[in-house]
Amino acid sequence: MITDLAINRDPDSATEAGATIIRVAVPTPLYRNFDYQIPDGIALAQLRPGCRVRVPFGRQQLTGVALELRAQSDCPAHKLKPVLAALDAEPVLDADLLELLQWAARYYHHPLGEVIHIALPAPLREGRANAALTISRWQTSTGGDAIEAVTQLKRAPKQLQLLQLLQQYPGGLDADQLNALTDNWRHAMRALLEKNLVVERQQSALSPINSNHDSAPRLRHEQQASVNAIMASLGEHQVHLLHGVTGSGKTEVYLALTEAVLAAGQQVLVLVPEISLTPQLGECFQTRFNVPVAMLHSGLSDNQRFIAWRACATGEARLLIGTRSAIFTPLPELGLIVLDEEHDGSYKQQEGFRYNARDLALVRAQKIGVPVVLGSATPSLESLHNAVRQRYQLHTLTQRAGNNHKVRIELMDLRKQKLEEGLSALLIDRIKQHLQNQGQVLLFLNRRGFAPLLLCHACGWSTLCARCDAHMTYHQHKQQLHCHHCGAESRAPQVCADCGDSELVAIGAGTERIENHLRNLFAETTISRIDRDTTRRKGSLQAKLAEAHSGESGILIGTQMLAKGHDFPNLTLVAVLDADQSLHSTDFRAAEHLAQLIIQVSGRAGRAEKPGEVVIQTHHPDHPLLQTLLHHGYNGFAEAALAERQLAVLAPYSHLVILRCEAVKQGAGEEFMRAAHDLLQRFNPTGVSIFGPVKAPMERRAGRFRSQVMLQASDRRPLHRVLQFWLPQLQALKQARAVRWSLDVDPYDTY
Repeated sequence: MITDLAINRDPDSATEAGATIIRVAVPTPLYRNFDYQIPDGIALAQLRPGCRVRVPFGRQQLTGVALELRAQSDCPAHKLKPVLAALDAEPVLDADLLELLQWAARYYHHPLGEVIHIALPAPLREGRANAALTISRWQTSTGGDAIEAVTQLKRAPKQLQLLQLLQQYPGGLDADQLNALTDNWRHAMRALLEKNLVVERQQSALSPINSNHDSAPRLRHEQQASVNAIMASLGEHQVHLLHGVTGSGKTEVYLALTEAVLAAGQQVLVLVPEISLTPQLGECFQTRFNVPVAMLHSGLSDNQRFIAWRACATGEARLLIGTRSAIFTPLPELGLIVLDEEHDGSYKQQEGFRYNARDLALVRAQKIGVPVVLGSATPSLESLHNAVRQRYQLHTLTQRAGNNHKVRIELMDLRKQKLEEGLSALLIDRIKQHLQNQGQVLLFLNRRGFAPLLLCHACGWSTLCARCDAHMTYHQHKQQLHCHHCGAESRAPQVCADCGDSELVAIGAGTERIENHLRNLFAETTISRIDRDTTRRKGSLQAKLAEAHSGESGILIGTQMLAKGHDFPNLTLVAVLDADQSLHSTDFRAAEHLAQLIIQVSGRAGRAEKPGEVVIQTHHPDHPLLQTLLHHGYNGFAEAALAERQLAVLAPYSHLVILRCEAVKQGAGEEFMRAAHDLLQRFNPTGVSIFGPVKAPMERRAGRFRSQVMLQASDRRPLHRVLQFWLPQLQALKQARAVRWSLDVDPYDTY
């Protein structure tokens, strides 16, 4: 568990009576806050901590957040600029949340102004009023003859096009959805409104209250025991690790706890890795409770997010379901935090402010004295380690719920086997058997596109990305090359760029190639590919998942989007097509991630009446990781992995920080990293090991050369002391002006 960092009390802070200066967190990359004079005409009540102010900053005017009133400043009074305007009558960030953000800025060593900026919804960042908003939604009117309407609009093709678009969406469309689907629609919309062919309604960002909510099922013994133990800690801080095998009914435990907390008049925060990948969990909560439910995720518009945020802050929303950024939402009556799939890497922000929402949830809950439930079928090694040390209470669900069957796992040896587009003959036969028995098949391959590269058969030239040390993936359907690291795209070549030969060979298999091959083999079977390429359009993922859930799709092919949060009752066979991708990775967490992925995707099979089986294709059937998973399950793997980590003094037995550097010119990055390393050596930190500087595993990415220095310590305190010394020195380096650098505290990976 993260240990708290001390809060420094400033002797220059003032009461309202003697205050002439306000300290403000301003959204800049500078590691400091700024003092401003309080002008006449601005009430001190409007400058309470957590209130927004508009302040001059250089030639700009920025929206900052008040931190404290002060009697004096380190800066001479004549150099202090006055606050331009106070924007709030009441703080937009309450004391508990502001304290959490200050803690996060200290722990992750990130500028407080940027941390607060990220935590606020866009309208508040822009300085708009913290007032109720509504969102317009347009839909076709129920009255009138559709044929008559078409006749009426013969001479208005834009209006007709817009009307026909709205007719495809009975629930209506809001402005953001219309902008994504069509251009210049507002003039045509006004005309349709005047003709009473369209109606405009106000939409809430909250889910409608479900008066006919589902009743709770009877809990099994293990579920009820977990609920009873966790409920005993309501009203106080305790971390509970709910380790339940896939299909064991963890969601019902969450729901039972939520029901108790809501009945006590408190709010509940449920964090999920990605809303789009866990639709069933959100639906379960929305259909169970007759309270206003807010959703917060990246699929919402800025206004929708603000409305949901404000509903939580005012207490209107009693239940919030969101992704990692939802941890920063004001919830004045928060009584419980639940994290589903607590092991998932999506909780870690990988750019900018590199926080981990799971860890911040623990800190937030500790500060306000409420319990946290961490749920997973494959808990992170850190969480299991904390459970062993009795920092977390461990609750286990060992039996699959209802008629869920225990799946049989088999390693399929690919050595000396002839492969057809990445599929062995044994696996193809197994697919045929399951389809004949009216079962559903899921083929898992965490590699989208047709093939990882194109290769010239004559000279060996291959499709390298011009901006990354990586090959570009061939997408046959669009005849394009995509770099999945930097996003670069280009037309697929017809001839070799070096020798001009026309024989270009697609090497390896991605989900698109597997789909094409299976369509030839199983022409009578409905095949659905679910990856980021096939689910870009709004609503497409939900439509494909609905087909899969109904059993309409006999074969599912997908990436990790299919590995978690989905319940396909007819699924009887899961095949992991390439388990070898992560067996030889340089990242020390790769084995853990692979084990979690295999267990998670395996858990999709046998979740209803029919028994399921899992086949893992591999060229390394004797690999210790695969053998341990096969014979001892995830618990056996975790025990062995923790023993290895302890011997190697790796997390959770030590703590890491990575200084990352990116530079357009290779030499600039090397100069900065050498200077940064020299500073560390000069400080001569005790209890901290320094590794590097070294090139990143992928040195060049998106046109920038990347390198890093890693710091490791068995205790966090000396590590943070080093960072407190190091950060100001790094900022002052002249070499820092030619590079982009960032600190990653508790990195999720070492890339």
